[in-house]
Amino acid sequence: MRLTTKGRFAVTAMIDLALRQNNGPVTLAAISQRQQISLSYLEQLFGKLRRHQLVESTRGPGGGYTLGRKAAEITVADIIVSVDEPIDATQCGGKENCMGEGQRCMTHELWAQLNARMVDFLDSVTLQSLVDEQLAKGLVIENAPMIKRAISSTPVVKPIRVNAPNSVFALGGALSK
Repeated sequence: MRLTTKGRFAVTAMIDLALRQNNGPVTLAAISQRQQISLSYLEQLFGKLRRHQLVESTRGPGGGYTLGRKAAEITVADIIVSVDEPIDATQCGGKENCMGEGQRCMTHELWAQLNARMVDFLDSVTLQSLVDEQLAKGLVIENAPMIKRAISSTPVVKPIRVNAPNSVFALGGALSK
């Protein structure tokens, strides 16, 4: 089995979300910036995560994503399966026709058993355990960023109004008067 970036990024983004959702909905732009994952790629992944009810979205100002269930109820297997990541080491994709015409290869059972163990392992690791692991390593969660308002400490400078012609034609008209 080869875990692609789809599964890796989905798990990473979900850990980031779980770590920070206590401050309110988390934007994909913030996750993108912190984890160095393309925003458009995150949008695709979170669409799938939302369809599988692993995350919920909030629209509008102050919107973003929160977990759809408690972190302790979400497993790594849930995340990987929800983004269409195959957990399969067999050559035939589990169809038992490795050699064509319904014939299995000599190592089919080995890979099928590996699949079962991988699913069992990924199903035993919760998102909460990954969050706890990050916190135990000393990860510091920044406070929610202040929402920038249109209020500025610098004074507003009003433009100087000039009553001058703004084109060659207006200049010609002004001179002929």
